[in-house]
Amino acid sequence: MQAGQAVFTTPTNATGWQRWLVFSPLARIVFFTAMMFVLYNVVHMGVAGLGMLGKGVDPLTRSLAVLALSLVPALVSYVVLVKAIERRPMREFTLRDLPSLGTVGLLLGSGLFGAVVLVLWLAGSYHVTGTNPGVDWVPAVLITGIGAGVGEEIITRGVLFRIVEEGLGTWWALAISALFFGAAHIFNPGATAWSSLAIAIEAGVLLALLYHVTRSLWPCIGLHAAWNIMQGTVFGIPVSGTEAQGWLVSNRTGPDWLSGGEFGAEASVVALLLCSCCSAVLLVIAIRRNTIVSPGWRRTA
Repeated sequence: MQAGQAVFTTPTNATGWQRWLVFSPLARIVFFTAMMFVLYNVVHMGVAGLGMLGKGVDPLTRSLAVLALSLVPALVSYVVLVKAIERRPMREFTLRDLPSLGTVGLLLGSGLFGAVVLVLWLAGSYHVTGTNPGVDWVPAVLITGIGAGVGEEIITRGVLFRIVEEGLGTWWALAISALFFGAAHIFNPGATAWSSLAIAIEAGVLLALLYHVTRSLWPCIGLHAAWNIMQGTVFGIPVSGTEAQGWLVSNRTGPDWLSGGEFGAEASVVALLLCSCCSAVLLVIAIRRNTIVSPGWRRTA
């Protein structure tokens, strides 16, 4: 394992019970999950008490409430995990990398989903029927862009992939975090077993490898946010089954394996193939750099 790949190492002076109940991968994941659960309920009571989620609330106010539910529990729990439990610099989330690596992620996400739509258009599946320049794009950007981009990347890549990789190695971390990411979308509108598997492969694997190669959450957040914004706010395609009002008024035709059906383009074989090609490039980079992390018991041996 290359030096620096493991972000956290157990302190040498840790006692036996601390190694298992505080610093072990499982203990840290459980701690983060429990803290985020508590904070989510606290924030939910707060925004509900302020009337930000009730009936008749304007879209911007509601979107700010949903944004708070997506960001505050995950972000605060992660900072406490890193600073209080792991007691290390938060290099994967440092603000100085935001302008550079965040921009790279935004460009990758925009270009990648633009390529998906281009192929669907060339295949006769994506059709533009008009434009809607007056669309209210702010709520969608706040919820599916910033909220999902930051919150889901902290949970899936910052916690699950990173910590599982420390214990079980890169291959197991890829599989577990990708399957978790796909399963997390199984209850979305129009979701099927195929759509969840597609998201696990095209997004779960791609974003995990992007984190592995860069060791930063910013490109993952940028790609995730740009993908969702381009999909819904620009091209008017449902985002993981959620109906979207985009600048382009569009529809998709053809078999579900091509168009993605009710779930959206993420369930299309086009998205699966294009994202898998990007994942293959990142995997080659990781192998050439010799950064694939072996399971903990092999490293010990």
